[in-house]
Amino acid sequence: MAKDSSKAGLAGVKPKPQPKVSADGKTIRAPLTQNPHAIRDTREKVLEVAIGREVRAFRKKLGITVADLAVATDISLGMLSKIENGITSPSLTTLQALSRALGVPVTAFFRRFEEERSAVFVKAGEGLDVERRGTRAGHQYNLLGHIGSNTSGVVVEPYLITLTEDSDVFPTFQHEGMEFLYMLEGEVVYRHGSNLYPMRPGDSLFFDADAPHGPEQLTKLPMRYLSIICYPQNSAG
Repeated sequence: MAKDSSKAGLAGVKPKPQPKVSADGKTIRAPLTQNPHAIRDTREKVLEVAIGREVRAFRKKLGITVADLAVATDISLGMLSKIENGITSPSLTTLQALSRALGVPVTAFFRRFEEERSAVFVKAGEGLDVERRGTRAGHQYNLLGHIGSNTSGVVVEPYLITLTEDSDVFPTFQHEGMEFLYMLEGEVVYRHGSNLYPMRPGDSLFFDADAPHGPEQLTKLPMRYLSIICYPQNSAG
């Protein structure tokens, strides 16, 4: 099969999805598609199946067809179909061609093959006290768990924050990622950007952490809330 050099290295060609807009000009948000109760097929323990799933996932992430990938790699449609369905074991040369076309290292095709998954269990009162910007007397930040490198590509930091003493100056935070707050005890007026949110036990706030945010007014002490911060693994946090 002749190789089309114009399509080789398809990793850099990713179509940008256009948001859908309703008749009144409002953006239509796509429904959540992940099933939180789904489980993966145990056949991932078979190397060929694990490789095939990764090849298909990377291909779909780029928004290209099997035919496009066949042109970029000089691998036949039939062989690519067998690889993606875990029917055959690709050679190292084939894996190298796929890695170049998909823009990923060869090792990426093996990541789900019997890869160990981490979990952190923290008993009540045994979280790690940490220093964060704004930590002072009466402001306690308790890290409830941390997993660094993982398969999701996202780092999550769950904190239990306790404030027991009032202060005239409150810390303002601004960092990459998303943050989720859940009030457990006390009351606070929390700022996000130019908006103020009075929060009581049971209230929650989910926001883009790139905007300035932090407690504006401690209405009722003592105060406890969960803060869950998420950001990409390649970010400093």
